[in-house]
Amino acid sequence: MNDPLVLQQEGWHYEVDEETKQLSIKGVVYNEMKGVYSSPDSILGRATQQALFPDNTYGVDSGGDPDDIPTLTYDKFREFHSNYYHPSNSRVFFYGNDDPKKRLELLDEYLNDFTRKEINSKVQFQPKLEPRQVSVKFPIDPTTEPKHMISVNWVMNHEPLSMKEQLAIGVLDSLLLGTSTSELRKELTQSNLGEKLIGGGLSDELIQATFSIGLKGVKSENVKKVEELIIKVLTDLSVKGFEQDAIDAALNTLEFRLREFNTGGFPKGLSLMFGMMPNWIYDKDPFDGIRFEEALAELKAELKAGVPVFQTLLKKYLVDNTHRLVAEAIPDPQLESLKEQEEKDKLDAIRESLTSQQIQEIIDSSEVLKEIQLREDSPEAKASIPHLSLQDIEKEIKETPIVVSSIDDVLLITHDLSSNGILYADIGFDFSTISIEDIPYIPLFIRMLSDSGSKNYDEVTLSRKVGSNTGGIYTSLHVDSIRTDDNTINKEDNPLLYLLIRGKSTVDKIPVLFDLMHEMLVNSNLDNQRRAIEILRESKARKQSSVITSGHSFGTTRLGARFSFLGYFNELLTGITSVRESVKILDEAETNWSSIQERLERIRKSVVQKKNLIINLTGNDSIVKSNESTIKKFISLFTNHIDNNSISKIQEIWKKEKTNLLLPNKNEGFVVPSQVNYVVQGGQLVPPGEKINTAYNVITRYLSTGYLWDNVRVVGGAYGGFASYNEISGRLSFASYRDPNLIKTLQVYNNTINSLLSTEISPDDLTTSIIGTIGDLDSPQSVDQKGFSSFVHYLRKETSDQRQQQRNEILSTNINEVQSYIKQLEQMLKSSSIVVVGSQSALEQAKKELDVPLHIENALQKDN
Repeated sequence: MNDPLVLQQEGWHYEVDEETKQLSIKGVVYNEMKGVYSSPDSILGRATQQALFPDNTYGVDSGGDPDDIPTLTYDKFREFHSNYYHPSNSRVFFYGNDDPKKRLELLDEYLNDFTRKEINSKVQFQPKLEPRQVSVKFPIDPTTEPKHMISVNWVMNHEPLSMKEQLAIGVLDSLLLGTSTSELRKELTQSNLGEKLIGGGLSDELIQATFSIGLKGVKSENVKKVEELIIKVLTDLSVKGFEQDAIDAALNTLEFRLREFNTGGFPKGLSLMFGMMPNWIYDKDPFDGIRFEEALAELKAELKAGVPVFQTLLKKYLVDNTHRLVAEAIPDPQLESLKEQEEKDKLDAIRESLTSQQIQEIIDSSEVLKEIQLREDSPEAKASIPHLSLQDIEKEIKETPIVVSSIDDVLLITHDLSSNGILYADIGFDFSTISIEDIPYIPLFIRMLSDSGSKNYDEVTLSRKVGSNTGGIYTSLHVDSIRTDDNTINKEDNPLLYLLIRGKSTVDKIPVLFDLMHEMLVNSNLDNQRRAIEILRESKARKQSSVITSGHSFGTTRLGARFSFLGYFNELLTGITSVRESVKILDEAETNWSSIQERLERIRKSVVQKKNLIINLTGNDSIVKSNESTIKKFISLFTNHIDNNSISKIQEIWKKEKTNLLLPNKNEGFVVPSQVNYVVQGGQLVPPGEKINTAYNVITRYLSTGYLWDNVRVVGGAYGGFASYNEISGRLSFASYRDPNLIKTLQVYNNTINSLLSTEISPDDLTTSIIGTIGDLDSPQSVDQKGFSSFVHYLRKETSDQRQQQRNEILSTNINEVQSYIKQLEQMLKSSSIVVVGSQSALEQAKKELDVPLHIENALQKDN
């Protein structure tokens, strides 16, 4: 690491504003960590880990404290890198069917440039400590009610755990917190002492496992009560133990997950590597990290013999363990402004201490850095990086087997895929029959289906039956667009709206799986006010926290609500509107429950009907055929108790009220307590009715990985800067993540056309973007994901020919598409709008300096 500019770009450096002559600190990681520590959870998490591990590596902030990052010198940075980022301190992992000899030759070629050296990077065990407490402040919006966060935390082991202990502690964690009915989770949730669980329970990635649990949204007078409740519940459980059906459910859930080894869209090889790493990096047998048969058999044998495994673990690692920390986060409405003033005063003092020569040196150094940051890599440098060519890319789309049939007028979609004796079932209901006024209540409705108990089973019994008999049952929504027949941009006013209940089980449990799904859909206790309030409290706390840490997502969602029904729908469910509405809906549930219950029952009556039903099954064909009677029985249990034709569907109401419901196309700023900004700008790149041009995805990717990366992240110092394009809706948006800038970032967005016009895009650059775009299409998929993706293609009326055309357009993208893109972008920018989530001071300053109006509101509550 011989280039000081690396630290300046990725770490920190001073800059002097040419106009104001004010001094500032820039750097990618510097701004990233300012964003991290705008989150109350991160502030509490850091204080917790530092107090739990004061004497070993874990007590050090791996990302860096923004207050301390500017003290890192280049010499210290280089010394640390040369000591620890050396091949002698590395682990090398190969996965695949390539020739092992060639692997070793490749490795030898690389390692030949280095001399082996001894590196002491061993992490020492933190010695056991006595109980202690720590408190830390976090910023809140001055207009919100000040509520605390409190967690109780343990370092569990002070010597290595056996494989059996590791598995058993994982089951214990599930017994305590794994589901909404797990003992500790249930007691905390039902205590009404806070709004949402924090801590996450077991964390076993470090050399010493930790256990953390607590609540956020706690009134100051209840902080001590939360601590006392946690200790009491754990102490009681260490004496009385757990019910057998709870143990069976937790054990089955763990075993199903281990045997299925479903890595989702994550490459299996990397999943294996990450399974090994927690052992490997601590000099233990890496393969023990993915072996489980022997340890599982041992654990089962002890349980069968009546050994009080989990009571013993509770006493040893939690109840009688003195290495315990109570951590409290205290809200401070003045902290954000105090931090801003403190930083300004500090920089002003440094600025005053500098000579004119030193100031000029900073200016010159910044210019040199910027020039190098924006310098195009030479063709030789680019060619030195191993890369694929278009010849390496498969030209044909990957097809998943699909059979469309029907049973008793209900569509049945099946996918004959090898599934190792597991059936994956997706049960869908078209919910476009509900009223627009009911849309904000849909998230509560789908949670109540699975989490409120039912007519025949209370919450605990139902949860344990699911855990004991299946690999899990989950409810969700699928919101999408139907592809047009003539391959044009969709107006998104006739969307796909499906409520889904998804589950999986082994062959012998398929009848139970369908029985439990039916029980949730038809007999769930929608009158369970207590559970509804718990769900709504948790949802409110989660959404309010997410605005601070994921403002770019909320900004992009807000933009969409200005153009189409789907955008409007997503804003109601997941946008800033939903954050604000969460407070109102919770209040309604607490003070006017009958109106909420009436809505939920109305939604179920309208949606859960045979007419709206569709079934998607993925697994070996023999599994599906042998369970036809189960599927027929399941379908027969649903009726058509409402005539859908007599109901005004959502899209019909939308067409009448569209003008009134679309959000106005104005520039908006939303205030959150944060040290960084999330800057979004976008609009309609391709108008509805025009032909879809999938090649525009390639050019958008080129902008994200080139121009926006260089100017928003590398030069601007934001942790992320990117563009996203939806070829179905025709919308394009630019977004930044953890961004110290606002106006400068908008200037970058608006200069995109000039960049495209002035840059000679080489064939190699275009090829790289083409391959990246294809990579997004061809990401790894598990068996259930393949079946579900095929199901979605069917629902969207997206044919194999259309998908192949899409792939062909991507692969054949050329410079002519760039010229077409520029013309569309020029028109879009003229009517584009802005959404910024950031601090009050940044937004107020932008309002003064922007040449367009900026409407500023509080993100968490609409101004009166």
